[in-house]
Amino acid sequence: MTKTIRYYYSHVSPWSYLGHERLGGIAARHGAVIDYVPISMGTIFPRTGGLPLAKRAPERQAYRMAELRRWPSRLGIPLNVEPAYFPTDDRPSARLTLAAKARGHDIAGLSLAMMRACWVEERDIADLETLREIADACRLEGRALLDEAQSDAGRQRLEDAGQAALADGCFGAPWYVVDGEPFWGQDRLELVEAAVGRRL
Repeated sequence: MTKTIRYYYSHVSPWSYLGHERLGGIAARHGAVIDYVPISMGTIFPRTGGLPLAKRAPERQAYRMAELRRWPSRLGIPLNVEPAYFPTDDRPSARLTLAAKARGHDIAGLSLAMMRACWVEERDIADLETLREIADACRLEGRALLDEAQSDAGRQRLEDAGQAALADGCFGAPWYVVDGEPFWGQDRLELVEAAVGRRL
């Protein structure tokens, strides 16, 4: 039986970016399927006690920076720890990506392009023209996806994704669910792989 990894993530989460391609590798090794679900942390934090970065204690902010300097080097993944456009609104990119998903597109590559734009390329993924350019570069119809993303249906998709994440216990990103078991953070991917590899 094919296993599904339900994967909740924000395009402006560096931890989602650091784990994104590695999760794809896990799925490929085990013949699993990933359900990619972009969300907005603006929906998750108020319901689960989380705080935006600027409102966190200085000690927590300092430790976050220490971890951000450790992990990219360890993983060999480029990442600017203080990108020009962070923090930025994660809703526009999530809506566009969900619109692409609703049209049947594989959104793994599109999501990675969004994350790289933020964390490597110094681009503002809350800017609609930037989003159109990214979608077009992924050989998708950027303008049509933007129009759909900004519609009532597009906004509802993002709301539904957030509610699904909350129902799965999500309080941070990335959040993975395998056989009903939750895992928080790219540093739990070894455990995710073990769960995916278990035989039914």
